Amino acid sequence: MRLLVLSLNTFPYPPSHGAAEVRTFNLLRQIGPLHDITLVAHQTPNATEANIQTLKKWVKEVKTFPLPNKNDPNKDRNPLKQALRLAQFVITGTPPSVTFRFSPEVYTWVTQQVETGSYDAVICEHGVNEMYVHPKFRDQVKTVADIHSSVYGWVLDHLEAGASENPRRDRLYLPLLARYEKRYCAKFTHLVVTTPHDRQHLENLIPDANINIVSTGVDLETSLYRSQDPGGQSLIFIGAMDSSHNIDAACYLAREIFPLVKQRYPEATLSLVGTRPVAAVQALDSLPGVTVTGRVPSITECLQQSTVSVVPLRAGIGIKTKTLESMAVGVPVVGSDRGLEGMEVDVEGMPLRALRANTPQEYVTAISRLFEDSNLRQMLSRNARQMIEAEFNWESLGQKYAQVLSS
Repeated sequence: MRLLVLSLNTFPYPPSHGAAEVRTFNLLRQIGPLHDITLVAHQTPNATEANIQTLKKWVKEVKTFPLPNKNDPNKDRNPLKQALRLAQFVITGTPPSVTFRFSPEVYTWVTQQVETGSYDAVICEHGVNEMYVHPKFRDQVKTVADIHSSVYGWVLDHLEAGASENPRRDRLYLPLLARYEKRYCAKFTHLVVTTPHDRQHLENLIPDANINIVSTGVDLETSLYRSQDPGGQSLIFIGAMDSSHNIDAACYLAREIFPLVKQRYPEATLSLVGTRPVAAVQALDSLPGVTVTGRVPSITECLQQSTVSVVPLRAGIGIKTKTLESMAVGVPVVGSDRGLEGMEVDVEGMPLRALRANTPQEYVTAISRLFEDSNLRQMLSRNARQMIEAEFNWESLGQKYAQVLSS
């Protein structure tokens, strides 16, 4: 098939900036040999000629366009401008966080390609790219939205978890986001999400939509299984430290959970590992036993040296790459319902793959069990790695994605 893949929000190589890049790149790498793919992306700093040429190992053509010369509205705190953005959202039906990225040049080019019959399918990698898909396209070609995560579900989840950065604004936006997601999803013949929880969010809005689950995976060649248990009493939490759900989790872990661990284990340490730590995260570095690393040369090496990986997310829907990577490396995981979403880790009759916790005391109990029981650590390490190899490898997930495209 001739596939037109829209990834304007992120250039997918190298897959090192975030979960969206990792997912888009690895799915392209898997379906590339099966189809003629044209990737459309903005001319971001990563879209260098060298990276474009590397990406052409898996895609036939890379078409880049200049970035829209607009500022991110989420960074402007002016109350008047915020009110104007809300009014704009009410009138247009599209969130300002989407419209500011819009490029008329891209829209015109994509429309011409579809109308001239140049492609058999148009794929949006991430829902934000939906703005380049006209509703009439679904009558001309197959239209697929790999949503990554529901924008309505994401905001609702943050509000329910008390992790919203601006609750008043998000409560006003929530019904508008539901209307927006319902409208834009109707443009697509196929929707792709990463977990049953994601699918439920969309089914509540669009009961008759064609929704498929293709999880996110791990590159087993780079996430090397550690050769030995380092022992000790070191905790680690990984993730981009400028993302709202990770900021909330890092602060919750460092301020409410870790001090209780520290009382029981005075030698315990906590590493908060991830790029772009905001001020609230940087401030955690002053707490006893806590280290905020910022970007590190190798996440895998940091994981391999840790006793337990903690994933205390209270918000954020979808499969969690941080959990998958920890399991792939062989670090025992203690995670919340959100952190373990989309994975069968503690189902009766199946091998135990992680310990679940949702309150500070539950985290302390689970962490204590792992600190004191090397056999339990080894069992979780082995069982989780086997699950990743069987269910969350990119080859098998690419096959599922290919089946959606061919259906």
